[in-house]
Amino acid sequence: MFVKQFALGGDRNFGYLIADEPARQAAIIDPAYIPEQLVEFAKEVQYEIKYIFITHDHPDHMNGNDAIRELTGLQPLLFGATEPASGIKVSDGARFPLGGGTIEILHTPGHTKDSICLLAADMVFTGDTLFVGKVGGTYLRAAARAQYKSLHEELLKLPDDTRVFPEHDVGVQPESTIGHERQTNPFLQQPDFKSFTHLKKNWLQYKKEHGIA
Repeated sequence: MFVKQFALGGDRNFGYLIADEPARQAAIIDPAYIPEQLVEFAKEVQYEIKYIFITHDHPDHMNGNDAIRELTGLQPLLFGATEPASGIKVSDGARFPLGGGTIEILHTPGHTKDSICLLAADMVFTGDTLFVGKVGGTYLRAAARAQYKSLHEELLKLPDDTRVFPEHDVGVQPESTIGHERQTNPFLQQPDFKSFTHLKKNWLQYKKEHGIA
């Protein structure tokens, strides 16, 4: 499956277009700030946009929703929404057909209650749940516990060669793999939830001690 990553500005936001090339069908993920760029690209390569997914309801991911709705006539889909044409609800385990493949919804609460990741072929689009070398922020212990569960019971169960595409360019590189994150991401290497939350609370000091930008 084809993927193109777009640097959209904001807080180093990424947006994505994924496509089944034989079918010329595409989906867009988090088209914030300059959604026109993703739509124009789809037109240039003659992809039909079938779906628009939003990984969670924070403004820096949703601020392009009105514009892309006008450009495509499609409803941006957040967790809990129902896609009008197919009647498929954006829920954990739901599969949206895209050409000869599918896009599977993984509900990964923590950063927000409605956070989702999207699994397509050998790629997972991790929203603000998992970054390269980091994880998304949480502000309450319950949210941190939900995030810890999402990371270990959803994302880390994926094959090591699954390509990881985050929604912010805050790591040392713009993409990774589950295997690489498992081996190098300090948050994923913590032995238990207590250690995970300790690292979250002391992340600035940890970065300073380990020379992390």
